[in-house]
Amino acid sequence: MPVTLSEIAKAAGVSLSTASRAVSNSSHPMNAETKSKILKVVRKLGYHPNLVARSLRTDRTNTIGIICENILSPFIPPIIRGIQDHLRTVGYFSTIVNSDWDRAVEEETINALNHRQMDGIIFVETWHRSAKAIRQITDKPFAFVHRIFRGESENSIRVDELYGARLAVSHLIQLGHTRIGFINGPKNWDAAKERLRGYRTELAEHKIPYSERLVKEGDWEVKGGYAAAQKLLERPKNRPTAIFAANDLMALGATYAIQEVGLRVPEDVAVVGYDNRNFAGIVRPALTTVTLPAYEMGNAAAKLLLNLINKRIADVENIEIRGELIVRQSCGADKGKWVFEAEEGGKAWRNKRRREMDFHFLKQSKSQTSKQKESRSAASL
Repeated sequence: MPVTLSEIAKAAGVSLSTASRAVSNSSHPMNAETKSKILKVVRKLGYHPNLVARSLRTDRTNTIGIICENILSPFIPPIIRGIQDHLRTVGYFSTIVNSDWDRAVEEETINALNHRQMDGIIFVETWHRSAKAIRQITDKPFAFVHRIFRGESENSIRVDELYGARLAVSHLIQLGHTRIGFINGPKNWDAAKERLRGYRTELAEHKIPYSERLVKEGDWEVKGGYAAAQKLLERPKNRPTAIFAANDLMALGATYAIQEVGLRVPEDVAVVGYDNRNFAGIVRPALTTVTLPAYEMGNAAAKLLLNLINKRIADVENIEIRGELIVRQSCGADKGKWVFEAEEGGKAWRNKRRREMDFHFLKQSKSQTSKQKESRSAASL
């Protein structure tokens, strides 16, 4: 038979209410020695709280729902891992549902989560990206992660695409390149628009003229990067000395095109990608790239949602997470010997990421909340 709270109270020599406060980590004032004594008894007797009974008392289940487009999408697993790693530290669990980018499926899923008394919902790359639309379906706290059309919704965590693109182009300029080709994704994608803006902004910052001839549109795939690079290399006298591709797959395609015409990477043409996909450190030459901070975004989304659930903060504007430049061989800066890299997602990797992310999002969300308050105050004058 499971140990009851009454047995814990009796063994510790305290009242049932005192034992309950210690076990639930209540904010009610309690003698530290008494609390320590109760928790020692809890560990000794192997007591586990009745979560169903607790949820009836507190109207909380300590469970959140995660709705994602497709769990097999390359960026969704690290986002979810980031969410779950933080939830685990505060005793929360999650339920994950695939929605297949289908509005009806997502609405049905939201209703199902409503009936299962989830404390909140995180939307990861979903069809729904509007706070207004979500509030018509559920009254639960919510957060969005990753693909959010610019300016469309509050409570969203997304990538600072402009910063990432500038980081890549700045690195190539620092290496002495002034004729830098750019292979972008489809022009209607928000990420493509922002990465192009970052490319142009960084060129302007260094007074390097922008040339349409050096910009080609790809399709986010290897084949598109290959075809775009072929166009950039058509005129030997005017070919770029470096290529920045808006994702790693296109950077890989560009590398194939460069090698196919008898040129070398990075000796003849340097290459930098974006995303830091799993293969980036395995290919030869290893690919210099900007990380898409998927794990960090998931971690930040979990923190944001829990703060919304606990009413520590109000709804906030978009929070942007910055990636970092990973310098490898393809840009020409890393002259060292190629080495095997640690597995992404391992314990040491996750711990490092969590330390780097700690409090960053909260500081930013507080700043955003302050700006919103100032805006409302000004509007009321």
